[in-house]
Amino acid sequence: MNINIPGLHNSDENHWQTIWENDHPSKFYRVIQSDWEKPDCVEWISKMEEELKQFDYKQLILIGHSVGCVTIIKWFEMYGHAIKGALFVAPSDVDSPGYPSYITGFNPMPASKLPFPTIVVASTDDHVVDFERAQLFARNWGSELVTLKEAGHIESKSGFGKWDFGLELIDRLKQMKVA
Repeated sequence: MNINIPGLHNSDENHWQTIWENDHPSKFYRVIQSDWEKPDCVEWISKMEEELKQFDYKQLILIGHSVGCVTIIKWFEMYGHAIKGALFVAPSDVDSPGYPSYITGFNPMPASKLPFPTIVVASTDDHVVDFERAQLFARNWGSELVTLKEAGHIESKSGFGKWDFGLELIDRLKQMKVA
């Protein structure tokens, strides 16, 4: 099962996460947070744990967008469930100066290598994370880095609706083995 973990404000109807769920309802599931406007790490990872209990963790591909990426790693750090892999799209830099103060508890940015296959997708001009920081995250986490040139925050406002390349990356993750 592919599990979508959206970021701040949730993913709107034109966002690739929503489109994937609508196009493939038996293959995608979204964790619904109680407060999309003021993300709180403890609440978000607790909600993930509650909702993911219904699945076989070892078969899960977790798909994070923005602060959803950090949510996945913080959830793993707290609960330690072995998963099949994770796709981190446009991870926001929770340690950056000026990061919104209403997004709480997600820092410090995780820096440990993850024990499952991961891919980080980063844009060269994302306003939420400097590309150099995204490269560092990928190195730290042991992730494959996929670079998109001038793709903004890789969301619907940046022109990412039906994003077939993202589906290809999920397929790639499913074939990857833990190093």
